[in-house]
Amino acid sequence: MTMNFSLADELLEATRLTKAGHLSEATAALQRMLGTGLPVTRRAGPGRHAASNVFGVMDSPEMTQPRLAPPDKQTLGDGVEHPGFRIKNELINPAVAGSLRGFIDQMRHRGLAGGLGQRASTTIPVDLPDGAKFLACIFRNQAGSRPYKLYVPSGYHGQPVPLIVMLHGCTQSPDDFAAGTRMNMAAEEHTCLVAYPEQTSSANTHKCWKWFSAADQRRDAGEPSLIAGITREVMRNYAVDPRCVYIAGLSAGGAAAAIMGDAYPDLYAAIAVHSGLACGAARDLPSAFAAMKGNGGTVPRNGSKPRVVPAIVFHGDKDTTVNPSNADAVVKQSGQGALLTRRVEKGQVAGGLGYSRILHADASGATVVEQWIIHGAGHAWSGGSAAGSYTLPQGPDATTEMVRFFLEHPLP
Repeated sequence: MTMNFSLADELLEATRLTKAGHLSEATAALQRMLGTGLPVTRRAGPGRHAASNVFGVMDSPEMTQPRLAPPDKQTLGDGVEHPGFRIKNELINPAVAGSLRGFIDQMRHRGLAGGLGQRASTTIPVDLPDGAKFLACIFRNQAGSRPYKLYVPSGYHGQPVPLIVMLHGCTQSPDDFAAGTRMNMAAEEHTCLVAYPEQTSSANTHKCWKWFSAADQRRDAGEPSLIAGITREVMRNYAVDPRCVYIAGLSAGGAAAAIMGDAYPDLYAAIAVHSGLACGAARDLPSAFAAMKGNGGTVPRNGSKPRVVPAIVFHGDKDTTVNPSNADAVVKQSGQGALLTRRVEKGQVAGGLGYSRILHADASGATVVEQWIIHGAGHAWSGGSAAGSYTLPQGPDATTEMVRFFLEHPLP
């Protein structure tokens, strides 16, 4: 069930985020409210659900389909309808719209509007382990620029270490994604670097990676070139073991991770796709909606790919945002038609959800594709922390299993 919230509720939420120091999230929340008349996505926590965003690729246990603003509406620079606009079923007058817009402009001018095309002022988490760093960086190439965060564990002293690249879902930020997945904690335990590329609202209104765009599915072009560029920049600046570079993502980020594994099999040793779609499942916006409903087109296979890229795939069998059949497509694409044997294991999280773990092994008996079906789960990061958005703490720990799978699969 999707809950409705009033404008006053949304303003209070934005105020709470601002007071908590989550300035980019507060700004993004207000900008979404002003943007297109879509239902506003709220932080999903215990007993709370979120509404849908544009493209329907929002990351929450239960989602509704998007309600696009009428095409004949005149909009201002940030997509505010003029002279009045609607948030859910509430007509907002121009004075309120102007006040909210002024707040956003003030934040932008103060350099606090992360995701508005400027770098946010980032506060280092107070619980950062002694000697660890969570750095704010930016990468530029011919395709544009993207900010990213980089976690450097306290155990890193210049020795070769693995690198994990994490691609967030729609409306999320690197800080939010790090908190929800707890990947930094896992990286601290295993001494890995973690890079969090950030999709900006200037590139996509709701900060979705453009997995559905044909121009953003190719090697060395568009967003893949930016993500690969961030990966290579970290490898240049730090002692990264080139055999141990991995990429993972949630929802739109999961679909982007599948694209990166297909386009850069020489760069990424293995991929992790959580609640995502296979590379090429859609080529434009209409086909994206079809793919999310389980009616994706023929998934192409990179015939020049020199090897099967190991993949670990997570998906809830009650996901109403991205149909669970998309996980099967990711598994099929990852296997590249290889003759793999299949073994199924069943499990149950203590006090939580059950799951099926499907292992696809090659002739040597090594598992190259691992699929987790979380029973009763919707569209959220399995086993994540409520400190971040769109997580399902009752599920198996996707972060722990991903890191385990990654470290078992270095480049040959």
